[in-house]
Amino acid sequence: MMAAVSLEIVCSACGADSLVRRVPKYEGFKKIGEKFACVSCGHEYDSEDTTPFKTKRAPSIFGEEDRLKKVDLFAIDEKHRNCRYCQHYVVNPFTQRCGLDSRIVQATDSCDKFEKMAEEQKIAGEDRKKEPTL
Repeated sequence: MMAAVSLEIVCSACGADSLVRRVPKYEGFKKIGEKFACVSCGHEYDSEDTTPFKTKRAPSIFGEEDRLKKVDLFAIDEKHRNCRYCQHYVVNPFTQRCGLDSRIVQATDSCDKFEKMAEEQKIAGEDRKKEPTL
């Protein structure tokens, strides 16, 4: 059984904008399904598929040409030119520092003295994060 998107309907019997009430159908003491009833007039619909649920529509005043284009803030060569990827970036539990001039930096800072971290340093840094095995 499909879940209804909305409990609002436009009743085909009374024509009112109304809500729907789920009424269980039983065969003896066993539930075999549900009927849907208009709250305004009590008209029953046999299944969820025959119930005239209102669908929510997005405003159609904007077209595809009005949507925002993807904004790319950095050029390809600038994306990884921040302190996090520099070989002079030093991290300890209390602060982050530049290894060249010992100033406090953030991982997203950048400077003119940037030197890309070697792949061996990246791998060694990841190994230090793992817990030692016994």
